[in-house]
Amino acid sequence: MERALSRREASEAVHDHGWRYLLGTLRTSVPVESLARAIALAADAVAVCGDDADRHLRVDARPELLVLTLQSLDHATVTTRDVELARRISAAVEEAGTAMTRPEVGTGAPRSVQILEIAIDALDIAGIRPFWKAVLGYADEPGAEGPQDALVDPVGQGPAIWFQRMDRARPQRNRIHFDVCVPHDEAPRRIEAALAAGGRLVSATRAPAFWVLADAEGNEACVTTWQGRDG
Repeated sequence: MERALSRREASEAVHDHGWRYLLGTLRTSVPVESLARAIALAADAVAVCGDDADRHLRVDARPELLVLTLQSLDHATVTTRDVELARRISAAVEEAGTAMTRPEVGTGAPRSVQILEIAIDALDIAGIRPFWKAVLGYADEPGAEGPQDALVDPVGQGPAIWFQRMDRARPQRNRIHFDVCVPHDEAPRRIEAALAAGGRLVSATRAPAFWVLADAEGNEACVTTWQGRDG
């Protein structure tokens, strides 16, 4: 029986198999030497998923990298079936002689996987949400169609848009910021790099769910992880 998993359950179930839990998905990246190789590995992933591929697996194939994402589209979250598929894919990729990437914490290596969201502060979320939906050509997230819910790119190319309610107008503060969701074991390195590059830590009161950072002019961005969000 397919069951939705908590954030911790999902993360711990796949961590040692080269996957990371990010915002209701499982993701991994595989370095490749050609687009043909990426397509071949993607085909292997589809094959081991079988009939579940269309409802669970998403693929981004490039000449140097293959990114694989698992999520149950029927539940809009990670389930026991996604974990099973992740382990099958890992075995197939390793059998093909390619290692799945793991976060290179502290080495300065290129990032592995992440998800970018854009947060918009608003006094009247229901009043501005239709504008952003129309101007971006976005859609409601499956199962989240309320007047204050997030918006997503229906073809999965752009970042999700979510809305944060303000209790009062803040004309001197930027009201659009980036949320960069990274693997939980990569967050400290990402924050250190941002601070070394001239940023400052605005708040860590909600860490490790998110840290609020700002550039030298006060424009904010949050580094986020799954941790600290389960009750």
